[in-house]
Amino acid sequence: MLYWFVLSESIGSVEKIAKLRKLLFCNWMKKQAKLDFKWMQYPREIVMTCVSWYLRYPLSLRDLEEMMELRGLKPDHSTVWHWVDKYSVTLSAILRKKAKRPQGSWRVDETYIKVKGKWVYLYRAVDKNGLLIDFMLSAKRDIASAIRFFEKAIKGNTENPPYAITTDKNASYPPAINQLKEKGAIPITVEHRTNKYLNNIVEQDHRRIKRPLRGKGPFKTFQSTKNTLTGIESHSLFRKKQVDKSVFFEIV
Repeated sequence: MLYWFVLSESIGSVEKIAKLRKLLFCNWMKKQAKLDFKWMQYPREIVMTCVSWYLRYPLSLRDLEEMMELRGLKPDHSTVWHWVDKYSVTLSAILRKKAKRPQGSWRVDETYIKVKGKWVYLYRAVDKNGLLIDFMLSAKRDIASAIRFFEKAIKGNTENPPYAITTDKNASYPPAINQLKEKGAIPITVEHRTNKYLNNIVEQDHRRIKRPLRGKGPFKTFQSTKNTLTGIESHSLFRKKQVDKSVFFEIV
């Protein structure tokens, strides 16, 4: 408090204080969006190889521990999980900024993930070409969850709003889309379609996420599941050619 009081006295303007706070916050966010490898026991190449293999292929932590041991390295499986949990979200944030922007109509669907013995829902959206728009893990499948997902997707794609949204016949989608139209979050002209044939592209795209999950075993917490799925979704961008593979080596 004393620090901000002294600053306000020296600068003499509430507006300038607000700008300074915003600047400090932006600088802090930039630091958070960088891959920091300080105090790591292993080189960054080893760390990111383990993280990338875990997120891209159907491998367990024990599998990676064994694979590294065959190469003369001995990172414990819990250490590998710490790397995955630490870098998945940051890596995803960087890759999503460099990814090609989706355009046209949206294809929205949800699939199931088991967390702590219970099924939760992974909302996903791609465009007509299969490019990822957004995703969200939710404990429920209701109107409120659908609204949250659409708001998240719209916020990340303000430059390219959809002209149509294709979903399945889930009863939560029509009222969610109508409420968003009333709020002005999406244009009134957006058409809502429930064509199963058009939605095949997102249903097939679920395989890119389900395949790497095969060797992961049961997830114990909602947050760890969310972090892992965030990393898997970001690595699927390479297979879709939504992000060039050279970008991975640039940011690492």
